[in-house]
Amino acid sequence: MKKSIETERLLLREFLSTDDRGMFELDSNPNVHRYVGKKPVTHIDESRAYIDFVHQQYKDFGTGRWAVVLKETNTFIGWSGIKFITDTINGHKDFYEIGYRFIEEHWGKGYATESGKAFIDYAFNDMKVEAIYAYADADNSGSRSILEKLGLKYVNSFVLDDEEEVWYELKNPNL
Repeated sequence: MKKSIETERLLLREFLSTDDRGMFELDSNPNVHRYVGKKPVTHIDESRAYIDFVHQQYKDFGTGRWAVVLKETNTFIGWSGIKFITDTINGHKDFYEIGYRFIEEHWGKGYATESGKAFIDYAFNDMKVEAIYAYADADNSGSRSILEKLGLKYVNSFVLDDEEEVWYELKNPNL
């Protein structure tokens, strides 16, 4: 396991199998899935399979989404992190994407921005990636605002799975 990352309020670490209940709470909520396919999970085994999938990403690409835990209470509140995307999306293939998803009761508290800043720093300074990309549903003003707070710049709109998406990017200033 890679070392964890600590921010003022958060512990960022690779997923553990014991994160399954928190992942189920997160991904079974239809509000969480409003802008990401509208397909909430219905059984905890789906959450366990997702954690296994992320563990494989760690092995294959050396990176993936990490659990976000409140330091004060050791409570799992969601995930954030850098994922290596091998699919072609908006004309890009084999790129690093930043993403985040949080349990609804933890929305609006700045956790996505706080964890996102730590992961951008990690991607640019430890992983030495050339750029970070992200995309979001065009109507998801909350996610778009977070991406802009993280310094990503809007590039264009595109259609993915019959939905209008917006594309953002941030180049590594150190390269």
